[in-house]
Amino acid sequence: MRARSATTRVRSQAMSRRALMLTLATVGFAVNFWAWALISPLGPLFKGELDLDSFEEALLVAVPVVVGSLGRIPVGALTDRFGGRVMFPLVSAATILPVLFIGLVGHGSLAALLIGGFFLGVGGTAFAVGVPFVNAWFPPSRRGLAIGIFGVGMGGTAISALTTVKLVDAGTVATPFVVTATVLAVYAVVAWLLLRDAPDRIVPIASLGTRLAQTLRLAVTWQASALYAVAFGGYVAFSVYLPAYLKTAYGLTQADAANRMAGFVVVAVIMRPVGGWLSDQLDAVRVLVVCLAVVTAGAAVQSFTPPLMPLGTIAFLSMAAALGAASGAVFALVALLAPGTKVGSVTGVVGAAGGLGGFVPPLVMGALYGAFESYALGLAALAVVALVCVVFTATTVRRAVPTHQEVPTP
Repeated sequence: MRARSATTRVRSQAMSRRALMLTLATVGFAVNFWAWALISPLGPLFKGELDLDSFEEALLVAVPVVVGSLGRIPVGALTDRFGGRVMFPLVSAATILPVLFIGLVGHGSLAALLIGGFFLGVGGTAFAVGVPFVNAWFPPSRRGLAIGIFGVGMGGTAISALTTVKLVDAGTVATPFVVTATVLAVYAVVAWLLLRDAPDRIVPIASLGTRLAQTLRLAVTWQASALYAVAFGGYVAFSVYLPAYLKTAYGLTQADAANRMAGFVVVAVIMRPVGGWLSDQLDAVRVLVVCLAVVTAGAAVQSFTPPLMPLGTIAFLSMAAALGAASGAVFALVALLAPGTKVGSVTGVVGAAGGLGGFVPPLVMGALYGAFESYALGLAALAVVALVCVVFTATTVRRAVPTHQEVPTP
């Protein structure tokens, strides 16, 4: 009885430790994503104050996205080497400087905003820190759900959408940036004090360049990148461009558009762990096929700019749910197929693809609207791309999974 009680106590302590690490990682992801998304809700404000055209506004909100996306490649590889214990506080502290720069001095010109937005992209790299960190703490049968829960941190964009404009109205343009910088500083200290890497974490010994080269030779890297570019890229694109789209296409106020964008984000965030859990219980490929089919249908409907209530709202919320669940399913696939010593590197490349997938659509949408005064072509293109991914997942990706039923060894 004593031995059984001791074993139960040890398991309980291990579960509590995992829960704490997962919570800290998720909070860190959310806080950094909050900072990463600060410019988007203020896009219409900067457009009016600085007399920007539609393309310049799209570029302004897209620059942090592309930098944060590409930055995930080296940050993911560095996390494999140094662990989340070091990288989470480092990324959070580094994000404070551009946040304060934009809020205090950088919002007076397009050039300064672009410079600040470039370095603000550092906050977006936190994703590539969290996935390998969480992956190492959980057994294979629970990684889909765990990484899905971590993915809830992408709701930091919802925090930004819900609070940024309100904080500006209550104070000045600097107010939301100062508040966010303070939260980042508190988190960096807490993470440094409490975060610990998994005791059985495997530390790679190869050089950064060698590990990246090996990562790029893995089939799962490219397959997951293609899927994540559509799943998470679609989420990012809507989360940064939806306020401008709703204001232009439906004549909503800035605050109303930001609130509706926040609703889109919340639905996607809630569905991300659901997608990971379903992938653990059923099959990541099946989850992805269904989700991408929903995106295809939703984008096709919205390309006709139907009335916002109810059809447009249904289309957008359906796409939000599908994109969120698909994002969780992609990393359940990564956890299954990627070698343990390369999870961070694979995550970095896949995360970069997802971010880049979010960088291109806002620019395309802005350019198309400027040329045709219509968003129909951009949404139709999303429907076509999602449909292609349905076929790709059901064929090429499906064939890869049965040969990797066991989790790869390092």
